[in-house]
Amino acid sequence: MAVYTDINEVDLKAFLAQYEAGELLSYKGIAEGVENSNFLLHTSKFPLILTLYEKRVEKSDLPFFLGLMHHLSERGLNCPLPLPRKDGELLGELSGRPAALISFLEGMWLRKPEAQHCREVGAALAKMHIAGEGFELTRPNALSLEGWQVLWAKSEARADEVEEGLEAEIGAELDFLSIHWPKDLPAGVIHADLFPDNVFFLGDTLSGLIDFYFACNDLLVYDLSICLNSWCFEKDGAYNITKGKAMIEGYQSVRPLSAAEIEALPILCRGSALRFFLTRLYDWLTTPAGALVVKKDPLEYLKKLRFHRAVTNASEYGLIA
Repeated sequence: MAVYTDINEVDLKAFLAQYEAGELLSYKGIAEGVENSNFLLHTSKFPLILTLYEKRVEKSDLPFFLGLMHHLSERGLNCPLPLPRKDGELLGELSGRPAALISFLEGMWLRKPEAQHCREVGAALAKMHIAGEGFELTRPNALSLEGWQVLWAKSEARADEVEEGLEAEIGAELDFLSIHWPKDLPAGVIHADLFPDNVFFLGDTLSGLIDFYFACNDLLVYDLSICLNSWCFEKDGAYNITKGKAMIEGYQSVRPLSAAEIEALPILCRGSALRFFLTRLYDWLTTPAGALVVKKDPLEYLKKLRFHRAVTNASEYGLIA
C-alpha cells in the first residue's frame, strides 16, 4: 500500500455516490507498501479501504484479484471483500485510475512477531492454498524466473551503485536458478506477498489476510518460502530457526509437504529472496522523488539470499522429518 496518485474531496464524494457506502466523513492516505495508492475512508456506514490501481498493476488482472477474495471468503478464509457499485460492478475509476472499495478488516499487523504468530501464519497460508482450489480464473506468476530476468535487465547497469560486485553476483545467481528451479511440484493459487504487514492479528489471534494483488498460480511451497524469508529473519539478518520451525509445523498441520517439496525448499528460498531483492532494487533506483511511499532496502534480501546459498537441506529451516 502507498500513495502515488492524490485525490480530492469533490471527486471522492462523486465516486462514493456510485456505492451504497454512506456519506464521507474523513479520509487519509496509507503510506506503507509499494504497489497501489491506498486510502482509509470513514463513512457514515462503515470504514473502507479505497485502492487506486497504479500502472504496474494490469487492469486485466483485477478480475482475478477481486474474484479470488470472494472465492476465498466463501470457503471460510477471513479476508477483505470488494464492495460492489450500485450497478453491480466491482471496479470504478477515480483520478484517472481503476479504483475499488474494499471492506475494512479489523486487526493490526505485528511489528515483532514471535514463534506462536509464525505458527498461525503457516497454518493460515496452508488454509488459503486449500481454499483456493477450484478458483476458475488463473494468473501466471509475472515475478518468477522470466520476470526476474526482465527486472534485472532494467537494474543491472546500476547495480554496483548499491553494492560493488552486485552485477556479477546476481547475474550468476540468475543463471544458477534458471538451471535448478524445480518443476512438477504441487501448484495452485498462492498469495505471493504474505509479509507481516499483510497479516492482521487481534491480540495474538490471527484475524485475516490482506493485499492479494500479487496473487497468482505457482508452486504452493514457493509461497511458504516467501513467508520463511519475510517472517523468520531477525533485524540483524540472522535466521530464527525457532520461528521457522513453528511456521513449517503450522503449515504442515493443515497441508503436509511432500518429500519433493521438502527437498526443493532451499532452492525456492533462494528464489524468493532474489525476487524481493530485485523488486526492491528496481524501486530503490527508480521511485520518483516526492512519492508518498516507504522505499525498502534491497540489501536486506541480499543478505537472506546469501544465507540460503549455504543451506544444504530443509532441516536447517527447522523442518523435522
